[in-house]
Amino acid sequence: MTDKAILLAAYDDQMRGAPPHPPAGIIHEQDWPLLRIVGQFRGFVSGPRDLGVRGAELDGLIARQRDFFAARGEAVEWKTRGHDRPADLTDRLRAAGFVPEERETVLVGAAEDMAVRQPALPAGVVLRQVTSDTDMHRIAALETAVWGEDMSWLAKDLIGRVAAAPDEIAVFVAEAAGEVVSAAWLVFRAGTEFAGLWGGSTLAEWRGRGIYRALVAVRAELAVNRGVKYLQVDASDDSSPILQRLGLHAVTTTTPYVWTPPGS
Repeated sequence: MTDKAILLAAYDDQMRGAPPHPPAGIIHEQDWPLLRIVGQFRGFVSGPRDLGVRGAELDGLIARQRDFFAARGEAVEWKTRGHDRPADLTDRLRAAGFVPEERETVLVGAAEDMAVRQPALPAGVVLRQVTSDTDMHRIAALETAVWGEDMSWLAKDLIGRVAAAPDEIAVFVAEAAGEVVSAAWLVFRAGTEFAGLWGGSTLAEWRGRGIYRALVAVRAELAVNRGVKYLQVDASDDSSPILQRLGLHAVTTTTPYVWTPPGS
């Protein structure tokens, strides 16, 4: 097997299932062969590399997820990967009313390769690991400013994760004069060799100054200290080249297909 194939196989084997400790109010369900998550800001559906169903049976499986969340009056994201089977899954999702959002690149690499010496930070910028509810709300405000959409739900999500399993998430901020200018978090997946790099959003005026790379390095170092073998990221087109230069490898793509209740 090639290095890429080894990394992709590890990802498929270990990162497709449910996280072991959901926050309060979040429910993990199996609708074979799918994982369904209920209670987040929108529903979530994911499956193995090959769903094992085809044709009309697959259409019925898709419709069942859509109708489940329609009855709740909620949107739902079906997470697809570029190498998923059957090959016509995304066509059938579209036919059922699911709409693709932005495609990202799935990156996987050795944690020890990423745990390099942190770059020098701009004068006055400090990195800090945070756990308080107040800081989670500050992070949500940062994400809202960066992405131009309401990300207030993120505060509740991070607060819930920290409360449910504080050893499975480490949240960091970069601050300048008391302002959060960047934030990122590391999510450990108990029972696997993986941890995930999430967040990594930086205010526009602070980009290109080493903050993003510093947040990667501090999280990678923590992962290595915790015995993590692999780091995984769903990376935007902006982040992917940076992360590949730091040692991660593109193994596939991921695209969320979202169904939204009419009139929402």
